[in-house]
Amino acid sequence: MNLITLYDNYQSDPNLETGHGFSCLAKSKDQTILFDTGADSLTLLSNMEKLGINPQEIDIIVLSHIHSDHVDGLWGLLEKNKDVKVYLPASFPDSFREKIKSYGANYQDVKSSIQIKEGIYSTGELGTFIKEQALVVKTEKGLVVLTGCAHPGVVSMVRKAKEVGGDKIHLVMGGFHLGGTPDSEIEEIIKDLKQLGVDKVAPCHCSGDRARQLFQIRFGENYFENGVGKEINL
Repeated sequence: MNLITLYDNYQSDPNLETGHGFSCLAKSKDQTILFDTGADSLTLLSNMEKLGINPQEIDIIVLSHIHSDHVDGLWGLLEKNKDVKVYLPASFPDSFREKIKSYGANYQDVKSSIQIKEGIYSTGELGTFIKEQALVVKTEKGLVVLTGCAHPGVVSMVRKAKEVGGDKIHLVMGGFHLGGTPDSEIEEIIKDLKQLGVDKVAPCHCSGDRARQLFQIRFGENYFENGVGKEINL
């Protein structure tokens, strides 16, 4: 499994453009999945081109939640590849589905946890006010959990991912939504994630600078400094 952050607030590769949002490519031998699409297709597609990634390689797009910094890159991508299938939370408005269809692409609503492909799952919609799904991928080392913003809480999303995937959690990667959160609460979240057996973390996007510092201290060599261009091979 190869993971590449294609769109993010933080920068790992100075040759790539940053932007407020998140997108990550998860590539295995059999499937190429794009999780979220960032806030604009120009930045997303530019970064993909610089990394040598052809949009037509993508088989599946999974959207975490409705916020523009995770979905607005979709439309330019569909212009390049309408043969993808888009998995979106069932709470998305009908107008979003109609727009996907207008590009000639297919979609599937996700409400409860589902298996997308063998070894690839969605947690289903979690949360109340902002409903969000996480992507769960089985690897030889355990489960990889990708979160967009973790509005329902990163701990609850990881707990659900572990239940759905039925294995230990090797890596949690993406937005943890902890900007401005008191240190004491962040420390409790770290403790809870460790109790859930999380091996490694790669927070980015909306995780917050202070949270990233504390995760780095507590996870040590099992912390990845994540940002656009970051590549993790499992």
